[in-house]
Amino acid sequence: MNKKIKIVFAGTPQFAVPYLEGFFNDDGFEVLGVITQPDRPAGRKQELTPPPIKILAEKRGVKIWQPENLKNDLGLFEELKNLSVDVLAVVAYGQIIPKDTLKLSSYGGINVHPSLLPKYRGASPIQNTILNGEKKTGVSIMQMDEKMDHGPILAQQEVVLNGEETNESLHQDLAEIGVPLLLNTIKLAVSRQASPQEQNHEAATFCSIISREQSRIDWQKPAQEIKQMVHAFYPWPIAWTTLDGQRMKIYPPVKVIKQKKQPGQISTDDNELIIGCGQDSLIINKAQLAGKKEMTAKELLNGYKSLLSKKVE
Repeated sequence: MNKKIKIVFAGTPQFAVPYLEGFFNDDGFEVLGVITQPDRPAGRKQELTPPPIKILAEKRGVKIWQPENLKNDLGLFEELKNLSVDVLAVVAYGQIIPKDTLKLSSYGGINVHPSLLPKYRGASPIQNTILNGEKKTGVSIMQMDEKMDHGPILAQQEVVLNGEETNESLHQDLAEIGVPLLLNTIKLAVSRQASPQEQNHEAATFCSIISREQSRIDWQKPAQEIKQMVHAFYPWPIAWTTLDGQRMKIYPPVKVIKQKKQPGQISTDDNELIIGCGQDSLIINKAQLAGKKEMTAKELLNGYKSLLSKKVE
């Protein structure tokens, strides 16, 4: 019987959950523990909420560490040193992992990144892939070093995009290929069959954390750019505009049509809600007015008869 590969998993958001589940469900691995971010306030009531990875780890009954600062947590460092870890598997953890911590595992840290590195290093590769209208993306598995998304590539798999992806759907699509790719790559790395390839650092591009301030729609922009924004910012922070001074969220999918109208001007055609842009127009399928539930375009048009005399800003 082959010896199980002992891993410690570092991850935080929902994107990382399928990867941790993959390790639990593969008899070739033993999960010794999970490192994740501390519980944070969330929602309107700002209630202290555990990260999704912690919830899964609790269900599986494994050790959980939640350091505020991994670099300064000497207690965790000593615990890891005594665990005989084979691989530190990292998926969207959210902190830079110190070089000394990476060295505690026999085969170092192996990280998943949802882009074709060296493109889109950083915190928001999926959102920026959609925002920039990329035709392809993928998953990269890399050997970690002390710099962000900088280490040599162990494996990559490309995905062709159709332009209708949202942040949510592309997360799911990339996880479907990323989970088996990560598990198989770690097995190859441990058996010394993986061949790390240095990244082309001169070709690297970077993306930062998405903020709520970025999600307001500028209707002077071309409809295609606004469509990409609506899709990239779903399910968070959700693209929005204002109607009569009140916030109105716009939900995907939206469709670009070759129709010239004043930017922000609302019109209708066969119960479709159309908004003019700097170039072309957008068909809106779903929206949500402040204090109201999410509504279809037909519900909005039926419920707000004065809508067609207004503009969004």
